[in-house]
Amino acid sequence: MAIEPNRGDELTSWGPQPRTVRFAGEPHDVTGARMAAEEFLHDLTRAVPPSAEEYWHDILLIVDELTSNAVQYAPGPFELHLRRTFDGVHVTVHDTSPTLPAPRPFRPDSGAGGIGWHLVHTLCRQVSVVPTDGGKDIHVFLPW
Repeated sequence: MAIEPNRGDELTSWGPQPRTVRFAGEPHDVTGARMAAEEFLHDLTRAVPPSAEEYWHDILLIVDELTSNAVQYAPGPFELHLRRTFDGVHVTVHDTSPTLPAPRPFRPDSGAGGIGWHLVHTLCRQVSVVPTDGGKDIHVFLPW
């Protein structure tokens, strides 16, 4: 795991420096990504507390969902980027799969998920997927 703070962000007085954390893509890296997000949110809370308590939990849930999907569906490393926006938090997950995410039917009797992408769209103000040469970037904006 490597963290690189970005310099020159206009919102630095409003919260922590943006964070980029790289992971190998192993199952335990989902926990590492959550811990990195928690550290970012702790720093952000010192500067600007969330306007609703559930926003903290929503961000962590989305980080869990996006990074676990990166581990499950994309071979190799992934990258988590977190930054403060004017009214929220921008989370980006880059993975190595060119396949765009798509909703799957929820089948509770099979125990095989199917609600993750729906959850992402429900909790996030904006969701976009940007294909890249080395896979894709998933950008989500959440309220704070």
